[in-house]
Amino acid sequence: MVEGGINCVRYLLFVFNLIFFIAGIGLLASGIYVKVKLDDYYDFFGNDYMGPGILLIVVGVIILLLAFFGCCGAYKSNYCLTMTFAVLLAVIFVLELAAGIAGFVMKSEVEDDITKVLMDAEKNYLKNDGVRKTWDKLHHEFDCCGVNKASEWKLIKGLENNPPNSCCDNDGTNCTYASVENKKGCEPAFEDWITDKIVIIGGVGIGLAFIQIVGIIFACCLARAIQKE
Repeated sequence: MVEGGINCVRYLLFVFNLIFFIAGIGLLASGIYVKVKLDDYYDFFGNDYMGPGILLIVVGVIILLLAFFGCCGAYKSNYCLTMTFAVLLAVIFVLELAAGIAGFVMKSEVEDDITKVLMDAEKNYLKNDGVRKTWDKLHHEFDCCGVNKASEWKLIKGLENNPPNSCCDNDGTNCTYASVENKKGCEPAFEDWITDKIVIIGGVGIGLAFIQIVGIIFACCLARAIQKE
């Protein structure tokens, strides 16, 4: 009867670790995607916004290792391995919960930062080749022009008569302010894009943290059954 109970918990822990392993792969892939996308705007933000992608990659790798560790503990029915897995899972649970909450708290701060960063970058459009290329990419990717409106480019020396060519859909050399006067500014769309990523990261962190509670319970039950045996 006891042996049957141990086997049942062991299989449940195996299933949990399989799900956990898949979640780790998902986080790893998401982290790589977020980092690659944010790398496109490195000339705007530098290293300030590289953290979310790197965090997802690190957590993804840790989860993959933990899932493997948990499978070993369940397979060998080893009390020490299983309890170590449960403790490490609890530590990761606290860290993910804290990271998820911090992501939601930082959302408003990020919105203010983005406006300031874009306005500073706008001034350096003709001064820095990296900033210029990043602005051009932003214009194309979000179909926008300027921070809040296209006419803001008139304040930049060298762009008084014509906006950046990337503001026009054809990216031609005859781009005029008249042709882009109805174009939306980039700040709202870019801000939504960034904050959406933060909300997703925060939501995944909190959701995954609560799923881990199940793993901790299974691991503790298995460890207790092993100890009794």
